[in-house]
Amino acid sequence: MKKAEMKVYRDRLLDLRSRLRGDVSSMTQAALRKGGVDGANGSSMPIHMAELGSDNFEQEFTLSLLANEEDRLGMIELALQRIEDGNFGICEQCEGAIPKTRLNAIPYTPVCVKCAETRDQRAPLH
Repeated sequence: MKKAEMKVYRDRLLDLRSRLRGDVSSMTQAALRKGGVDGANGSSMPIHMAELGSDNFEQEFTLSLLANEEDRLGMIELALQRIEDGNFGICEQCEGAIPKTRLNAIPYTPVCVKCAETRDQRAPLH
């Protein structure tokens, strides 16, 4: 891959990392917010048990999203390191070239489509 192309992907990854860091920060604040005042009663406790369940579900959902975003940030960091090492765009499994269409869609991917499909077929379903 040419240096100019690497720079384009590097800039794209840096922009994505910056945006995700902002999202992660705001999600963390939302998920871990304590002491929020609820309505007219001035308390932070929900009035009804259904509200408590809804609040718990919302917090767990946000924490799940947060974990996914943290994983993606880690993958972005690894992709930036691959750019620095000069092996960005090379599949980590088969060492073949990762198509630019795949890199345009998922610039932090470490594997080509064929290896990703193989990995996904072997992955157990939860």
